[in-house]
Amino acid sequence: MSASALNAPGLRAWIDIPFQHDFPIQNLPFGVFETDERGPRLAVAIGDYVLDLYVLSTFGFFDDLTELGAAQPRVFRRRSLNGFLRLGRPAWRAVRQRVSELLRHDNADLRDHPEAARAALVRQRDVAMLRPVKPANYTDFYSSLTHAVNVGTLFRGPENPLLPNWRHLPVAYHGRASSIVASGTPIRRPQGQVLAPGADAPTFGPSQQLDFELEMAFIVGTASTLGTPVPAEQAESHIFGLCLFNDWSARDVQSWEYAPLGPFLGKNFGSSLGPWVVTLDALEPFRTAGPAQEPTPLPYLQTTGDHHFAIQLEAALAPAGGPETVLARPTFQGLYWSMAQQLAHHTSNGCNLEVGDVCASGTISDPGAFGSLLELAARGTQPVPLADGTTRAFLLDGDTVTLRAYAEADGVRIGFGEVSGTILPAAE
Repeated sequence: MSASALNAPGLRAWIDIPFQHDFPIQNLPFGVFETDERGPRLAVAIGDYVLDLYVLSTFGFFDDLTELGAAQPRVFRRRSLNGFLRLGRPAWRAVRQRVSELLRHDNADLRDHPEAARAALVRQRDVAMLRPVKPANYTDFYSSLTHAVNVGTLFRGPENPLLPNWRHLPVAYHGRASSIVASGTPIRRPQGQVLAPGADAPTFGPSQQLDFELEMAFIVGTASTLGTPVPAEQAESHIFGLCLFNDWSARDVQSWEYAPLGPFLGKNFGSSLGPWVVTLDALEPFRTAGPAQEPTPLPYLQTTGDHHFAIQLEAALAPAGGPETVLARPTFQGLYWSMAQQLAHHTSNGCNLEVGDVCASGTISDPGAFGSLLELAARGTQPVPLADGTTRAFLLDGDTVTLRAYAEADGVRIGFGEVSGTILPAAE
């Protein structure tokens, strides 16, 4: 079965999957879960279940997949996807295809093997999801024009919203891979230096301007060679898939420290990575053109074809014990710089990619749909109303932020699940 056939809208699974569920048979995103009894295992999501790939391997369902070589079954009993990714794209595709075959409504191999089916299918509510990869490195781009203009206006004024380089290259900074955490991990309010308005000297204490950033991240699945740039037209061959990402930000710390070298302690105290990585193969039906770029990028950043993906995003906030309020619903396809351009620029000086690298998009905002409180509340001057009657200029202790995303066409919804985190008080 071809890769495109796995995305056919007519495909059906023998597992009952509700309409517009994030995880139909056309999706099959990869992740890592654990239970007290099993320990960490690689899995794909199908409906309300995780499908344990280690169990499938031990029952022999992957025995004829030569792409896996001698790696199985141990490659599926790991705390991250990294080892599996190192097997290469042919292995990724072979596993996704075999899983699709086993789940198809007219295939009885797993369905009518009750021992294997009971062992392999575990309800998502009964598992703990881990980080899908062990990040080797982390780069955060700044690729939304709306966000860049909004932030530039708030920090520098409307006369100078974009710095001269922004339309010429995908701006980014290198973040801290060690503080990337799994969805559901609480985020402790950071402390840092801040300069109060009108003050002559900074003070040190808990951030009072804690924020979220609605982002997507791509996961590097194929390494590159130190000293060898990756051409833009080949960039996607290094990308395994996409997942949700929240780059928590302390805006008061950030605004004091960022000149002249950019983000540091205002960003590196915690970032939340979504549990499910949706492969580029699953997203193929949702390719679309990006916005026009003016001026024309330099030749090494030029691409042909469609390298953006039509994905709907959502950011929601729930106060402690209160109802959730959806704050914004921007789109991923509105990013000015594509992932292919981001990766090509990242390696243009010879910087090498490593398996497991996380490359985030930067905050995603559309006109009228802003992916951060910094923009939504105009740097605290216009607090945002919530469903419980309170307002937020920035995050309070006990607030939970949840990000979601999906692509949808022809009755098929390809979802990313959600990534969430709750704010804890600063350390004493």
